Amino acid sequence: MRRPALLAVAHGSRDPRAPRAVRELLERVRARRPGLDVRLGHIELNEPLLPDALAALRGDAVLVPLLLGRGYHVKHDLPRALAGATHLRGLIAAPLGPHRLLATALHARLTEAGWPAAPDTGPGGPAVVLAAAGSRDPDSAADTARTAALLGVRLGGVPVLPAYASAAAPTVAEAVAALTARGHRRIAVASYFTAPGRFAAQTSAAAPWIAAAPLGAHDAMAELVLHRYDEALRYDETLLRADARRRGRSPRAPAARPPVARPV
Repeated sequence: MRRPALLAVAHGSRDPRAPRAVRELLERVRARRPGLDVRLGHIELNEPLLPDALAALRGDAVLVPLLLGRGYHVKHDLPRALAGATHLRGLIAAPLGPHRLLATALHARLTEAGWPAAPDTGPGGPAVVLAAAGSRDPDSAADTARTAALLGVRLGGVPVLPAYASAAAPTVAEAVAALTARGHRRIAVASYFTAPGRFAAQTSAAAPWIAAAPLGAHDAMAELVLHRYDEALRYDETLLRADARRRGRSPRAPAARPPVARPV
């Protein structure tokens, strides 16, 4: 049987580097899973827009948000768009974050920017601000905080504070001030963005020391995109088996609109 298409859903940006970074990431996804139909749609600003990308698909598809937490786009925009694509049977995967693979990619980007191989984790040692876009949804902030904790573990116990470009507090400048008050002399900014854009540039400009590049086309990101795709399919199969057990029947065909898969 033909595997469902993977439709990666990016936010979109006026920065011309953003769509290039997303396309490069999807090339890595295709290289890891030859034969899988991998498509791209954008919520806004870049083409193809999500409704057009959905209209071009036939059969089954899994929407994988290239987004880093459970904000408005994941909870409302994607289900609304998929509900309008009545010709498709579709699943919506969990957003990319939080996950240990994001900590891997963030660590790599920090290292590229000059993060030391063996940082001092004692008083006054280096620290990190994890700069995210921000959302009014508390689930999004919780997801960012979880990624900050995972990155701290990845860095060997270095303090990592989340901060936001909009809609939430603290700002990067406020997080830097808080770490400075604790005695940290070298404070890096880790760019918690899938691709370059206005918020990534804004938060990086506030770095008092090094600023890492956005996550972009990294092998850990490609692995995570496929993990979310596979996870959504597994979760749907779990739902089908549970439904069949309740009804005392054999598993039926995939449901048209199952819930968003839960993050791991």
